[in-house]
Amino acid sequence: MLLHLIKRDVLLRYRGAYFGLLWIFLNPLIMLAIFTFVFSQIFQARWPIQTSDIPFALNLFCGLIAFNIFGETVSRAPVAIRSYPNYVKKIIFPVEILPLVPLGSSLIHGLFSTAILVGALAWTGNLHISLLLFPFLLLPLIMIAIALTWFLAAWGVFIKDMSQIVPVFVQMLMFLSPVFYPAQAVPEALRSFYTLNPLSSVIEALRAAIAGVAIDWSSWSVALVLGFLAFFLGYTFFNHSRDEFADYL
Repeated sequence: MLLHLIKRDVLLRYRGAYFGLLWIFLNPLIMLAIFTFVFSQIFQARWPIQTSDIPFALNLFCGLIAFNIFGETVSRAPVAIRSYPNYVKKIIFPVEILPLVPLGSSLIHGLFSTAILVGALAWTGNLHISLLLFPFLLLPLIMIAIALTWFLAAWGVFIKDMSQIVPVFVQMLMFLSPVFYPAQAVPEALRSFYTLNPLSSVIEALRAAIAGVAIDWSSWSVALVLGFLAFFLGYTFFNHSRDEFADYL
């Protein structure tokens, strides 16, 4: 049932477009081309504290893949329940899977973006076997995204303003996470605050994987533990609130 809803969600997004599902591939490809041109030709930027030969645009693109999976999922969470009122009113329907639909859709888009990243890494001669860890390293981010989605989907039923508030905070979080820069570039006085953001550990681990360098498994493990804890709390909160959904819808 969940797979059917995810498939429906993806197809509806591109229904009526001339290129249809091809946009899943074209969007990240165009974005990577723009990043490569702007940062390599115009800004002539180099990655701060460069530890590999990977171009600036690919380091940036890697961080964006991870954050876009998280950001798209969380931004759509407040309407995840309100978008399916007929399902919520069916007593036998597993309402808890509805907030997972945006996650499934964002993972599909992330898969195509990752395929483009792999192709670009191969083209530039930076393909490393550690890239196979990419899906595994995303696990804390996925767990946290699910947890927040359950929280925000429940709140979104009762507080409709959440659909306007959450995207603003997601944009703020993008700049507070090492997406456009490495965590090492953050001033020492502020770096301790960045360690509190589990997305930082995941993004840095992904960049280490594509660069073929050592991964900071201790920070990643802390993010994983936080992810499982958030997952449990999110599911508990959602189940506590679900009985009132039908009344508000």
